[in-house]
Amino acid sequence: MISRELINRINSLWHKQQSVGLTEEEKEEQRLAREEYLAAIRTQVREMLEELKTPKNRQN
Repeated sequence: MISRELINRINSLWHKQQSVGLTEEEKEEQRLAREEYLAAIRTQVREMLEELKTPKNRQN
């Protein structure tokens, strides 16, 4: 699940990157946070697709 804190941290790091730049540690944190976010999105999409494929959910 994607937490509000994760989204806020990604946004905070992006704003800092645009204004003053990031340290190497912050760049790594940003990379890991983005990976976590994308993994959660992929999981949500897969779950939604599986629901659509499941015959028990179809109303014919």
